[in-house]
Amino acid sequence: MVSSIVSFSGSTSINSVRLAFSAKTKVVKPLLSLLLRTSPIASMTYEKEFAAAKKAASIAAKLCQKVQTALLQSDVQSKSDRSPVTVADYGSQALVSFVLERELHSESFSVVAEEDSEDLRKDSGREMLERITKLVNETLTCDETYNVNPLSAEDVLKAIDSGKSEGGPHGQHWVLDPIDGTKGFVRGDQYAIALALLDEGKVVLGVLACPNLPLAPIVSHDQHSSQNQVGCLFYAKVGCGTYMQSLDGSSPTKVHVSAIDNPAEASFFESFEAAHSLRDLSGSIAKKLGVQAPPVRIDSQAKYGALSRGDGAIYLRFPHKGYREKIWDHAAGFVVVTEAGGVATDAAGNPLDFSKGKFLDLDTGIIVTNQKLMPLLLKAVRDSLSEAQSASSM
Repeated sequence: MVSSIVSFSGSTSINSVRLAFSAKTKVVKPLLSLLLRTSPIASMTYEKEFAAAKKAASIAAKLCQKVQTALLQSDVQSKSDRSPVTVADYGSQALVSFVLERELHSESFSVVAEEDSEDLRKDSGREMLERITKLVNETLTCDETYNVNPLSAEDVLKAIDSGKSEGGPHGQHWVLDPIDGTKGFVRGDQYAIALALLDEGKVVLGVLACPNLPLAPIVSHDQHSSQNQVGCLFYAKVGCGTYMQSLDGSSPTKVHVSAIDNPAEASFFESFEAAHSLRDLSGSIAKKLGVQAPPVRIDSQAKYGALSRGDGAIYLRFPHKGYREKIWDHAAGFVVVTEAGGVATDAAGNPLDFSKGKFLDLDTGIIVTNQKLMPLLLKAVRDSLSEAQSASSM
């Protein structure tokens, strides 16, 4: 059962595929060797792209940290106007696009991202555009990586609009969420700058910059442990595992998902916001598994990062009916957790397909865990969904 789950996804780590095939007969080993030799993804290194992604996410994180600090000091998060969040979204997207262009020396590249410059080009957006341009230039000056003239407002608009791609199954596409976890950002809690690269529809690398995530493991429901040591950068490349380091540049550490095989000893992550997930369904699944620990509720793809280093063993995401998942909400986290030995599927056990444009077409939701727990988790999900459907039809 485990090997069948591991082998379904082209984006699953090569190590996981190798593990799955090794459980088969010796006859298929030559086939695996041939697959690893001839796969275009397995044969590419993506070194330039990987370095550029890490640099882009790290620099964008500096801008976001500056905006969030000012947001908290002025208590703006209690007001209805959330323009500082929008400023950070736009500024982060502009910086990521700028860094990718500089590092990859590409005349054109494809970015699938959440923002565009339409509102900023209106007269009503002029003041906000000035603020964004100032923030972007201040961040580049303080970072000192690039010795360039200050960017103009038009330069910033063009950088933001690099994210207009629709993605798809062919070619390379960067996938960006400049601030994943908007409400967490406003509250001063967890958020992430999430950047991934698709190649022929497969996620081949991903970076998660999580400025507020503690370097020490999250214990139980406490997401604020070791507050004096926060700021994590997770990164993964297909076939190479997942690494974590501090955002200030400490030595990287290879991480791995939890090895727990007894669900009673497991803990699970879900969204902090109740509106983002069906908590009754998650609770039913946890009860069927015999999970004893309370859920760990945090915002953004920081959950994927925490799961990749074994803070918890399960991630459950069941959005409300009618919601369509966007690829930028999961692509980077997906490769980070699968390269750390995890398995991510929809609620029916199908692989996550990032090749169909901006949206993920899913069966009900997303579940993530280690290879040992996945068969038990799938059964609990299936049984809970069946019970929920029966109850709704009565």
